[in-house]
Amino acid sequence: MSIRVVVADDQELVRGGFSMILDAQPDIAVVAEAGDGAEAVAAVREHRPDLLLLDIRMPRMDGIAAARVVCEETSTKVLMLTTFDQDDYVYDALHAGASGFLLKDVRRDDLVHAVRVVAAGESLLAPSVTRRLIDDMVRKQVRPSAPVAGLDALTARERETLGLLGRGLSNAEIAATMVVSEHTVKTHVSNVLTKLGLRDRVQAVITAYETGLIGRG
Repeated sequence: MSIRVVVADDQELVRGGFSMILDAQPDIAVVAEAGDGAEAVAAVREHRPDLLLLDIRMPRMDGIAAARVVCEETSTKVLMLTTFDQDDYVYDALHAGASGFLLKDVRRDDLVHAVRVVAAGESLLAPSVTRRLIDDMVRKQVRPSAPVAGLDALTARERETLGLLGRGLSNAEIAATMVVSEHTVKTHVSNVLTKLGLRDRVQAVITAYETGLIGRG
């Protein structure tokens, strides 16, 4: 079954290029294109795709606003694309509900991989943005807030898992650190998301920092 994608970018050549790359994959189908945020929201409402590939800077409604609407109204995953690697864009995109963030100079294979990963329900905190931007984003902008509901309900292992998620570790890296199997890590991650009412791993990263579970730097 194909991953259904909407591609939104105000530059026609860029939009067409991304669509061509994705449509050429046997397991991905581009069901619509959009030239601005408002069109992107309308396309998602009409087609209910698995994933919205969304530029940040667009006319009428920017990508951040569009991502917020899409994530609030639908189960469509949002993968942000931009030429700007500034921290505030990353922060705003993640808080809007985006599950991934890539720069437009991403390699073809990495773009396709990102679409598959995000559509499968995972988050993408890499490769070109990586943990450096996540860490800078939090260190410069986030202040620890009151503990979120459910944090006390986490077991010691689940709190450890949340902390490692906050540091940007993959399941394999968490498994190696905790000396457990990846299957066990997946169970811990699932429990963390469920107990804290989080959409995905990206929100878990934000929560780990905002609650002060992970120190700055």
